[in-house]
Amino acid sequence: MSKSKIEDRLFKISELACFDPNEGKKSFFYETDKTAGALWCLEPGQTVFKHSHTTSDDLWICVQGTGTFYPGFDEEVEITKGDLIISRPGEQHGMKNTGDERFVFVGVAGPHPMDLIVHD
Repeated sequence: MSKSKIEDRLFKISELACFDPNEGKKSFFYETDKTAGALWCLEPGQTVFKHSHTTSDDLWICVQGTGTFYPGFDEEVEITKGDLIISRPGEQHGMKNTGDERFVFVGVAGPHPMDLIVHD
């Protein structure tokens, strides 16, 4: 039996977190031919633009802070640490850090490749 190569499978949010004072920061931590994982880091007031994908699911896992999730046109839902949000193909999603602390969430999406449709 071969070793598990745990260094390719175990990720620490504290080591991945990267913030940009000018815009929300997305850092991919893994990618396969089926799915990808990214860590999103938003300072207060920063956003992830509203968008959708025609063939992929996008699961967001909130791990720090409070924000506003945009599930559809003219809709807003407050989300916070511990919340899980799934956006299926064609469903709009976007985020804004509306709290007074840093906001962090993990995104897992697939299948790949993913298209991107930007919404106003």
